[in-house]
Amino acid sequence: MRLILVRHPAPQIAAGLCYGRSDIDVAPATLTAALATLAAALPPDLGSSTPVYTSPLRRCTALALPLAAQLGMPAPRIDARLTEIDFGDWELRPWDSIARAHIDAWAVDLLHYAPGGGETVLQAGVRVAGFLREALDESRRRQRADAIVVCHAGTMRLLAAMQPVWGRGADLAGPVLAAAALRAAATPQRIDYAGTLTLRF
Repeated sequence: MRLILVRHPAPQIAAGLCYGRSDIDVAPATLTAALATLAAALPPDLGSSTPVYTSPLRRCTALALPLAAQLGMPAPRIDARLTEIDFGDWELRPWDSIARAHIDAWAVDLLHYAPGGGETVLQAGVRVAGFLREALDESRRRQRADAIVVCHAGTMRLLAAMQPVWGRGADLAGPVLAAAALRAAATPQRIDYAGTLTLRF
């Protein structure tokens, strides 16, 4: 299976603010530019029955809906497991207003620390792994070669960290899942807005 991950366009939010689970919209001009970019970036051999999955947050659905229509594909399937990590009471706060001690505590324990009392990377990894397992099972049942997933940079990094584990046939649970989630958390963020990442399973 070829899983084509698409990051949402740049949201309408001031620079320097922490955001994850917060539901932030996208400017119309930014959305138009993202659709044009993806028209050239996506593989030309995608079939019209290719499923499109999306995070429920507006910065993703605002792209997924017109993208599916543009490609002649079925309406996107909204899946809450694709949502970005929840930063709790850090959400929408300037990063420089968050106490250094809290940032340091997160850096010391990337896997189990819940920033702002929200969600740990391991918790996010469990839900993302659940999505991936079901998407791959459906792909095998329906003999579909591809799927598009419109989501977030954190979700994309988790999925990318899980791909080599799946390739080795390991069960994505327990210590194996924890190792993949930790690898995702330690991976620098290098995914552009409206950028794509293709994984093969």
